[in-house]
Order: sequence, then structure tokens, then C-alpha cells
Amino acid sequence: MTNAEFKARMAARAPLIGAFLKTPHPIVIEVMARAGFDFVVVDAEHAPFDRGSADAMVMMGRAIGLPVVVRVPMATPDWVLGMADSGAAGLMVPHVETPAQAQALAKSLAYVPGGRGFAGTTRAAEYARRSLSEHLGRARDEIALICQIEDPEGVTNAGAIAAVEGVDALFIGRADLAVSHGLDDFFAPEVAEMTRTILGAEGCATGLYCAPSETLDAHRAAGGSLFVVGSDHTLLQGGGGALTQSFRSAFPA
Repeated sequence: MTNAEFKARMAARAPLIGAFLKTPHPIVIEVMARAGFDFVVVDAEHAPFDRGSADAMVMMGRAIGLPVVVRVPMATPDWVLGMADSGAAGLMVPHVETPAQAQALAKSLAYVPGGRGFAGTTRAAEYARRSLSEHLGRARDEIALICQIEDPEGVTNAGAIAAVEGVDALFIGRADLAVSHGLDDFFAPEVAEMTRTILGAEGCATGLYCAPSETLDAHRAAGGSLFVVGSDHTLLQGGGGALTQSFRSAFPA
């Protein structure tokens, strides 16, 4: 899948399954592609990625046709412009709380006055194989802006953020959503209610992180289509743990 195809499927609210990547090595991209994921999210917010290692992940994803979204640690120009120029399929931005913040983010990804700076020699521009006009015409269709909703103000403004031109998806961080509301349960009824409301927002796609053991039907019924299920770490531990448990049950010490 190309970046443009990924974004088009997201806009159509087609169901898409991905996973977070916590390991800064491009071989993981190859493995996840072979597992059949539609996309992956490089977690530069909570894992040890710098611009170089995140760039390598994007490069591998583009080479084998697995769209790579980068969750940036902060919405600073070095991360936003750097990952856009690297050819990432999307930017996931934590803690988006207001429509004004979302508008500023959308502007930073667009070639408009005061927006994204132009460089025609980047991977996103096919290393100068595209003309200026061609890249200007195609670039915004090849990168998605995904705003994370995980704070009380973000919940209140979720509908307005979804309606901002240039916002392609809302992504619910239920752990931070719980903590920001003084709760310690990922599945608390209050979190579940907020989740259902946000998933039903109009104007863009919606999605959330889910544990590998979680049933997705209710989230899909509520309007969700972008599902990040587990991470390379949880999938390794889950598969490895099941194997070792089966082994020890068969061959007790």
C-alpha cells in the first residue's frame, strides 16, 4: 500500500489494523509487513527513536509498501518537517486539545504561506524526480495528520478538532485519557463512554489503541476504523509467553 492509498482508505473509514513499534531497527518493519499489518506506528514519543532511526524505519516501510506513521514526541518543526520530508505516511501528534492547535498542525504540513518549508530533494519528493508543481500537488495526499485525544479539554473539543480542515483522524489514547481524568483503569466506564463519543465524531476517521486480547466489534460499531493493536513488544511477549507456558505445562520441572 502506498501512502496515498493508506490515506484514501483512512478517509473512507475502511477498517485498518496496525501496531506500535518500540524497537528502533528497520528489520521489525519487514517482519510486521509479513504479518499482514496495514500500517505501523513508530512510537518516537515513548521509545528510543531519534530522527535518524525514525527515518530508517520510514525508508524501509516505503521500500516494501508498509505505510509508516510516526508518533512524534512533540509537534516541533524539527520533528514535523523532518518526518514529513522523510516520506512518513502520517504524523500522530499527542495531546491535541483545541481546534486552534489542530489548525496550526494542519498548516505545518501544507505548502502554504507560513506552513511547510519546501525542499525538492527529499525522499517525500522522490529525491528531485518530481517537479515543484507535481510535488505541491501530491504531497498533502500522501501524509495524514492524526490528532491524539487524551486530555479533558481534548475530549470537550473532539468534534471541533475533527472538523478542522487537514485533520485526517482522531486517535484516542485511553491510558492517558484515564489518568487525565483521575482514573486508574484503562477500561473504566467513564473512559468507555468518552471513547464511544469520540469514535462517533464526524469530519474525519477515528481510532484507538487496543490490547491484542480486546474485541474490536464495539469500537467499530461506534465509528472507529483505525485500530492500533498491541506493539512489537507485546506481540513478542504474548506469543513467546504462550509458547513457554505450553512448554512448561507439557514438561514440568
